Amino acid sequence: MAQAPQINFYATQPHSCSYLDDQEASTIFIDPNHRVDAELYSRLSEHGFRRSGEHLYRPGCENCQACIPLRVIVDAYQPTRQQRRVWKKNQDLNIEVSEDISSGEHYALYEKYINERHYDGDMYPPSREQYGSFLSAQWDVTHYIEYRLENRLLGVAVTDTLDNAVSAIYTFFDPAETKRSLGVYSVLFQIELAKKLQRPYLYLGYWIKDSPKMNYKSQYRPFEIYRDGRWLLVR
Repeated sequence: MAQAPQINFYATQPHSCSYLDDQEASTIFIDPNHRVDAELYSRLSEHGFRRSGEHLYRPGCENCQACIPLRVIVDAYQPTRQQRRVWKKNQDLNIEVSEDISSGEHYALYEKYINERHYDGDMYPPSREQYGSFLSAQWDVTHYIEYRLENRLLGVAVTDTLDNAVSAIYTFFDPAETKRSLGVYSVLFQIELAKKLQRPYLYLGYWIKDSPKMNYKSQYRPFEIYRDGRWLLVR
């Protein structure tokens, strides 16, 4: 039987961390010339990798281990009182699944979201090129979940369906709709989607305890974190 081809990995040069002050970050990427499919993507996700556009990556910082892969155990998940209120508040939304978000309507919402919510991050300023490469669909696993009020687009969740999990890649929404807590609602919806698809986990990316932007992920319990080559339960 033929052996699977060896995978090469490359690390970026250290640069300023977007989440923790006074820290330098480095990222390990799979060789962009290596053939990736849904099976390999699923396997690497089990080892803490994430997707950004067509690239698979994980943190590779020399002096910091703050970025911890986190996944929600969907069948055991217990919503908080606040999360139940958010779910109920958004039951008037229409859910549509799209295979493409290249329209002006979608980009305008993304642009507004980045300009108002993430003007201090590495995705600012937004551009069409960055938008397309970052949120592109890959390997026949990506879907775009639209949240609409009547016909008005309020939010989009970029979601990948893996062999044993659903992966929440990115969500952007109308910053004016603060009372709806659309970021929370999007996580809740994707937990329900994972249940429907009989996937045991929802990947939420990297949890950073000391970063307000990333610490919210620990609110969806129970979850597992990936440390020292294995997944550990946190209740």
